[in-house]
Amino acid sequence: MSENLTKKKIYDVLVVGSGVAGMYGALQFESGTSVLMLAKYETNISNSNLAQGGVAAVLDLEDDSYDLHINDTMIAGGQVNDIEAVDTLVHEGPSDVRNIMNNMGVEFDRKEDGTLDKTLEGGHSRRRIVHYKDSTGAELVRKLFKEVEKRENIEVSDNTALYALSRVKSGFRADLIKDGRLTSVFCSYCILCTGGIGRIYKYTTNPKTATGDGIRIAYELGAKIKDLHYVQFHPTAFNSEDGEQFLISESVRGEGAVLRNCNNDRFMQRYDSRLELAPRDVVSKSIILESRRTGSNIFHLDITHEDSEFVKWRFPGIYEGCMRYGVDMTKDLIPIFPCQHYLMGGIETDLDARTTVPRLYAAGECANTGVHGKNRLASNSLLEALVFSRRAAQDIKRLMASGNPSVGEYPSPLTQIENGAPVPKGLKDEIREIMQRSYFVLPDQGAIRSGLKQIDNILKRLRGGTYKITVDFCEALSMATAAYIILSEVDEK
Repeated sequence: MSENLTKKKIYDVLVVGSGVAGMYGALQFESGTSVLMLAKYETNISNSNLAQGGVAAVLDLEDDSYDLHINDTMIAGGQVNDIEAVDTLVHEGPSDVRNIMNNMGVEFDRKEDGTLDKTLEGGHSRRRIVHYKDSTGAELVRKLFKEVEKRENIEVSDNTALYALSRVKSGFRADLIKDGRLTSVFCSYCILCTGGIGRIYKYTTNPKTATGDGIRIAYELGAKIKDLHYVQFHPTAFNSEDGEQFLISESVRGEGAVLRNCNNDRFMQRYDSRLELAPRDVVSKSIILESRRTGSNIFHLDITHEDSEFVKWRFPGIYEGCMRYGVDMTKDLIPIFPCQHYLMGGIETDLDARTTVPRLYAAGECANTGVHGKNRLASNSLLEALVFSRRAAQDIKRLMASGNPSVGEYPSPLTQIENGAPVPKGLKDEIREIMQRSYFVLPDQGAIRSGLKQIDNILKRLRGGTYKITVDFCEALSMATAAYIILSEVDEK
């Protein structure tokens, strides 16, 4: 925790999360507004940092249009997207992309003539995705954090977990875990940018931060959680036994890679006319159906027919990642299989990122803005993080300018449980096994009902026991809460 945090107890704005949404939101506040930004682990551990593909935005109208981007987003989302939110995303997003390029130093790949090199991904009808090789998220995180470090009004506290929020007059008390101890700070406004829930699955592309903490905290505070069962499974994760799967970006298929089954045959023509460039949910379901047809879970992604030097230049991170497993993607087929990747549901928000709890905002993957519908269109996630974290900050600034009262410090009744028990060994793995078995690409209704009972028992155990309040306990509680909400939603349908 920063040195000042032990002395300073009251902030104007608390931002929870250090991904693109958290940093871009924090950067909207001028020098007179005190901001505390939390990172549960190191500041560069986030879903944003792992984002490979790019940022989808209509940056010129010569061969693209806002209507086409809106239509692509709606089709991918199953036409249940919030059209007003999609319209906001598509029309306002280009300005935010230009802002991070022109004012925050973010670089995207360019052609020899200096124009932006745009790529194509599944579900897009035009090449509109700007990218930095195959590590676009890392580029955004790196450059935005440099800007954060310049701002004297923004304090950054890494390795600091938010345990709970409590409403107090004109704001919140935030209970934090730092160095194994509990402390509290107060804020007038809070923006939750805590990412997704990937770690409730046995196999996910998400980092260790993605345990659904912000969703659990908002839920406990009374905020509405919407469509948490809208979980996206990416069709092309590197097929290994690792819990955190290495993603093979959709942009690899955008540059010509094809899918092959256990017989080395292309098969997408059996399931969708868009072939490998169908939306993610379609491709994932097709792989599962093909596995049932062939009786095999062996699948590969093949880009060996493309120029090897181009592949190495375009996908240096993926090339190196595959080589760590002994696979040269310019010569060898890449073993792949679907795994959990993204969350479309989450904390319900309006167009200004406001939740149903006054002064509480949510942006990025933990929020449900409605832009993604049932399935996120590739490379819309970083765009959403930019647009709606900015809108959250703008709304907070409007409220502050209108004379909204600021929070005062209140007595903190929180006490540390010094002698509480540790989280039971294997509990997190039990949650992951339940979710992997019951609610994967094609849900198993029988396993959902039995899994819901198991998760309910785990939640009762965690809430009813006397456990030491640690990051491990918080994560187990968050994971169980997210799993319970997801299975409850599906069981009701």
